[in-house]
Amino acid sequence: MNASGADPGSAWPLLVQAAFAVFLTAAIIAASHFLGQRHRERETSAPYESGVAASGPARLRFSVRFYLIAMFFVIFDLEAAFLYAWAAAFRGLGWKAYAGAAVLALTLLLMVFYLVRTGALDLAAGPERGRNRQEAAGAPPEAS
Repeated sequence: MNASGADPGSAWPLLVQAAFAVFLTAAIIAASHFLGQRHRERETSAPYESGVAASGPARLRFSVRFYLIAMFFVIFDLEAAFLYAWAAAFRGLGWKAYAGAAVLALTLLLMVFYLVRTGALDLAAGPERGRNRQEAAGAPPEAS
């Protein structure tokens, strides 16, 4: 036996299983290639989703605001999960955990106020809104 306590000869079942998995995967792919049907019709290669034929290009450009809202949702959703776990174990945690949850909830509330104040959650506003706020505050406009 070596220093770690594991016998180096005991790894052969794992190697046999890995080799069998690679062989089985290659066999299934090869069988699919040789036995599968081949269609060359136009309808077969056309994109089709949920019973609706494609009507335009698949590469649509989304605004950066869309991704910002998605990130805000993930952040606040994760924090809500933390608060839910805390609420489930409330009786056994004590007052220190209550203070910690209160600080977390206050931080979330301050984040929401900040996002509303900066206009990050205003989907109707265009990119000019940020520039107008900077100019109103006396800051020089950013060079593009």
